Order: sequence, then C-alpha cells, then structure tokens
Amino acid sequence: MTSAAGGRPTATRATRTDARRNRAHILDVAEQVFTSEGLDVSMDAIAKRAGVGAGTLYRHFPNRDALVAGVLEGRQPDLSAEATAIEKESGDSGAALERWLDAVSRWMRAYEGLPEPLRTALGEQDSPLRLTCQEVIDTTGEFLQAAQKDGHAREGLTGRNLYLATLAAAWALGTPSADGSTGHELDDLLRSGWRTGS
Repeated sequence: MTSAAGGRPTATRATRTDARRNRAHILDVAEQVFTSEGLDVSMDAIAKRAGVGAGTLYRHFPNRDALVAGVLEGRQPDLSAEATAIEKESGDSGAALERWLDAVSRWMRAYEGLPEPLRTALGEQDSPLRLTCQEVIDTTGEFLQAAQKDGHAREGLTGRNLYLATLAAAWALGTPSADGSTGHELDDLLRSGWRTGS
C-alpha cells in the first residue's frame, strides 16, 4: 500500500522496522559473544558474527561502551525486578541491603571484563554507560538509607561509594590471582565495612 506522495511513508516505516530489527539482532549476538568470550572482542568481529557491515554496527552503536550499554539495558528490567522482590521479601533492611549488593555484584560480573568500563563510565560525562551506572547507584543509596535509618548500616556512607566498593570487589574476582576463597572473603570485608557493630 502506497501513499499519494509516492509511497514514502510506507518506505520510511519499512526502513525503521529494518533498523529496529538490525539493532535487536546485533544486541542478541553481542550478548551471546560477551557471555561466552567476555568484552575483549573487536567490534568488527561482532559485526561479522551478526552478519552486518561494520557501518551498520557503528550506526547503531558508535563505540564499544554504547554497545555494552545497549546489552546491559536488556538486563536492567531483571535487576529492577530483583530490587522490587528484595523490598517485598526482606523484612530486615540490613538483609535487604546485603541481598541487593549481592545482586549488583552478579550484575557487574555478568561478562568478563565488565567492571572496567563500568568504572571508567563514572568519570566520563558523555559515556553511554553513565546513566545505567547512576540508576544502580541510586537504588543502592535507597537500600543503604533504609538500613542506616534502622541502625543496620553505618552513618556517613553513600550509595555511590558502596557501589564503588562492590565494583572493586567484582573487578578483583576477575583477576587471575583470585581463587575459590576470594569471593567469600571480599564479601565479608565489604559487609564488615558497612554494617554497624562490625
């Protein structure tokens, strides 16, 4: 079906549909590659695996951070749902904060090499990942404030710094020197850092 203007609206809709389909396909492929191989895969390699030209990839995602941000957007609803579930299921605000930090740590370690771009994003105003990180920081602050109000978490701490401490631990877990005890010990260190009476 064409319009009186020579079919342009229909063609435009088709072009937009193709663009959305290409973007979704690239994100699916990138998520698979990041899961199996980590973030240290070239953009050109991802374009090749997605069966698109490099120009198409860069038109949708001008740099790696934009691509990573796009992939993480797919995980944001799950993280938000987890925050909601924690709020409903945890009667103790200290336990809720602990569960939330565990969820954030898993999110930060979803792909090998992810902690590094999350770290640099906080120092770059125009980073595509900055907004994603800020949303997690804001939620961390909400859980922390509730725990502080109930006397479970130390005063003077901020959601941002607790996020950064969790990020540092997630980065350490990805280093070659980490072993089977590293995760438990870092969790204990982090917990003793924010809990009162620790």
